[in-house]
Amino acid sequence: MDHLSTRPPNACAPVAAGSAAAPLDVAVIGAGAAGLMAAQVLQAAGQRVHLFDAMPSAGRKFLLAGKGGLNLTHAEAPDAFISRFGARAEVLRPLLQAFGPQAVRDWAAGLGIDTFIGSSQRVFPLDMKAAPLLRAWLQRLRHSALAAPAVQFHMRHRWLGWAEDDPGTLRFATPQALLAVRAKATVLALGGASWARLGSDGAWVPHLRQAGVAVADLLASNCGFDVAGAALHGQTEGWSPHFASRFAGQPFKSVAIDCKDSCGQRFLRQGELVATATGVEGSLIYAASALLRDEIARNGYATLALDLLPARSSEQVLAQLSHPRGSRSLSSHLKSRLGLDGIKLAILHELLSKDVLHDPPRLAAALKALPLRLLAARPIDEAISSAGGVTFEALDRQLMVKHRPGLFCAGEMLDWEAPTGGYLLTACLSSGVAAGQGAARYLADNPT
Repeated sequence: MDHLSTRPPNACAPVAAGSAAAPLDVAVIGAGAAGLMAAQVLQAAGQRVHLFDAMPSAGRKFLLAGKGGLNLTHAEAPDAFISRFGARAEVLRPLLQAFGPQAVRDWAAGLGIDTFIGSSQRVFPLDMKAAPLLRAWLQRLRHSALAAPAVQFHMRHRWLGWAEDDPGTLRFATPQALLAVRAKATVLALGGASWARLGSDGAWVPHLRQAGVAVADLLASNCGFDVAGAALHGQTEGWSPHFASRFAGQPFKSVAIDCKDSCGQRFLRQGELVATATGVEGSLIYAASALLRDEIARNGYATLALDLLPARSSEQVLAQLSHPRGSRSLSSHLKSRLGLDGIKLAILHELLSKDVLHDPPRLAAALKALPLRLLAARPIDEAISSAGGVTFEALDRQLMVKHRPGLFCAGEMLDWEAPTGGYLLTACLSSGVAAGQGAARYLADNPT
């Protein structure tokens, strides 16, 4: 019999502050990818799982992430995959080896969702959609199977931390009243601080810090940046009004960026980026965001070199620029000789003086390494993901908080970051597996 079976199947009984806490075996807080996976693992272990979330429905960020095509994981070689997690690669290695890209594909297949590998080695569902996978997942969790009780979902339950007079009691705000719950084991999967409207608002940070859990500051990751102003136009920050009004939202296609930080790290890659009203964003910028963000934190700015013609060598560019242009305008000359027009041509006029524009050697150098100074990352709520969170030093190998037995953490609320491309979702799922397994073992070892 479920401890909370006096209420409808997806609701907990509201209790007044100070009332006796409802007793549970295990509570999972957060109905995103990590929390749902932890609940699945615990359910499979025969545990009666109660899953709480502040939002009206589960998997909201999961659904939005799949709006343009759900990138589940990445099919590159295991060591290359793990290396994408940077400073946390070795900490995450055992988790990703236990539940990595192939395991993600197998899990999706078990829900009736076949996948394929795209040309970029990214892995997608055949129909590219997130909703069918999420529906199948929730269907499995909400229905009992042999030795696997149904997961009880409690939506619109915002976690408020622990009771002041009882650190073992979880507190929730519900539409009806305050709810107090005592759980033998708790898995926190509360997300980071990006996309607050979907539930990842970082409101859990003070609760954990007050409980003595080490939490690194949450920072924007996979984010855009604001540029320094174009001195030619008297701008101290941002693009000139002319450039912003005409080119915000337009992509720089087939470009490369090269950025080095003061610690000797370097990022060099070809791809695309996009001009925004105040700076730049897009896949190339997101991939370099950790390096750029940390360099800004150290020095107040970061500089990247933008190669507008990565398919041509510096010598080839100079040779084309050195051809006499006769009566043609500079714009016509650049378009006919180098194919430059649109936003690529506009940024030259935005950042370069007339002297440089009319000096072939200096212009050739700028076309291959146009310096772009970045002043700040965009606000964290605009970011695709966040860095920072519960430090791994505060956790054991099963993702249990060392000084709070029975409390586990998973997902983006842990102190790691990764680029887009399936890495984020895979790590959330793998950490959900690890936390769920850890909580199941803890409950088995502590039955009372």
